[in-house]
Amino acid sequence: MLLVAVGRIGRGPEAELFARYNARLRPSFTVREIADGTGSAVEIKRREGAAILGVVPPGSLVVALDLGGKVPDSEGFSAQFTQWRESGKTLCFVIGGAEGLDAGVLARADRVFSLGALTWPHMLVRVMLAEQVFRAQAIAAGHPYHRAGRP
Repeated sequence: MLLVAVGRIGRGPEAELFARYNARLRPSFTVREIADGTGSAVEIKRREGAAILGVVPPGSLVVALDLGGKVPDSEGFSAQFTQWRESGKTLCFVIGGAEGLDAGVLARADRVFSLGALTWPHMLVRVMLAEQVFRAQAIAAGHPYHRAGRP
């Protein structure tokens, strides 16, 4: 699995949390970081988008995280994730920078989904994605990590 993300995570709590969840994944994410763009918002999105598309493997199944995407629940995400993995294609998740994803990246994406209507710092999105992928794998395996019922 590949994660293409804008920005350098560096060292800190977000990096530690991402590493913790990524170590639980089978397979874990290979991360390709894209430098933050410069210039106007439009120019930033264009530059970051071109860089993202430049590292997306040909023939891969691209899943873009975007505010305008579908918002699945954990069970729905698990089912979709399982289908993506069974496609036989390289699974490539894409996280944009502060300005979001360029239209060209969204057009290239095979699927677009959202972690909700709230705006999240893109470094936290890495952590949230890794946790949700771990949760999806746990659900698919029947592991008790996910608790669907509420008291």
